[in-house]
Amino acid sequence: MGQLGIHSFVWTGGQTQDDLERALEKTAEHGYRAIEFAYLRPELFDLDRLAQRAQALDVAIGVTMGLPADKDVSSEDPDRVAAGKAMLRDAVQAVRDIGGTKLGGILFSAHMKYDRHPTETGWKNSVEAIAETAEIAKAAGVDLVLEIVNRFESNLLNTTAQGLAFLDATGSDHARLHLDTFHMNIEEANPAAAIRLAGDRIGYFHIGESNRGYLGCGTIDFPLIFDALLDIDYQRDIVFESFSSAVVDGALSRACAIWRDTWTDSDPLAAHAKGFIERGLDEARRRRATTAQA
Repeated sequence: MGQLGIHSFVWTGGQTQDDLERALEKTAEHGYRAIEFAYLRPELFDLDRLAQRAQALDVAIGVTMGLPADKDVSSEDPDRVAAGKAMLRDAVQAVRDIGGTKLGGILFSAHMKYDRHPTETGWKNSVEAIAETAEIAKAAGVDLVLEIVNRFESNLLNTTAQGLAFLDATGSDHARLHLDTFHMNIEEANPAAAIRLAGDRIGYFHIGESNRGYLGCGTIDFPLIFDALLDIDYQRDIVFESFSSAVVDGALSRACAIWRDTWTDSDPLAAHAKGFIERGLDEARRRRATTAQA
């Protein structure tokens, strides 16, 4: 496997420079080797200082984001598409400037509940925008990963199969899929089979419970997930993601429908998640070894 990481929203809403640096320090304190930040605006944060702090702590940085409605690259409005392309370009540059390794999330549409089906023109606009962004990311040395999310957060890519077809349409060898157990639990008929279907086209993986809380306290069958990751020889990052309105701001709580908090204390949540994932992978390896015995 690659690095085991944690989303910064476990620690902080990330409104200030001090918040982000504290999230880095808590990540390292708990033994995670990667952190995921939300979109970092260079005019608000000192990215050089953040990069230096991450390097000193030996914590790799990834960034995920969702496009706002007025920058929706799946729109039929040319102005919105152009604004979305510019935001994606700027995000790639910010990830590069902070020494980050990847840009992921809902990059292909707005992050919102739509009230209509995607249109053919909008789908083509999104494909073109991601193809262009992938080339910019490749030149910057930044991985581009597209998060497949549930129907309430995008209308464009809700399943792994849709994501693979979208990647094919871009013609890019640089864009990959960003799968997430929370979203897969809603949309995939068989999440483990979807992981195997995607194979080496998975560039990033989120571990999250069905209720956004403690791993193992929801409905996701994690042993099947860990088995599938071993089956495809997944070698990239795994990142724990969980949200609570006790930590993140109201805007994100509304966007992700965090109407009740399954946790309020970050430290025990983070410690539990790390142990849960490490044990889950170890148990999957033991199952594989036992099965292989003559």
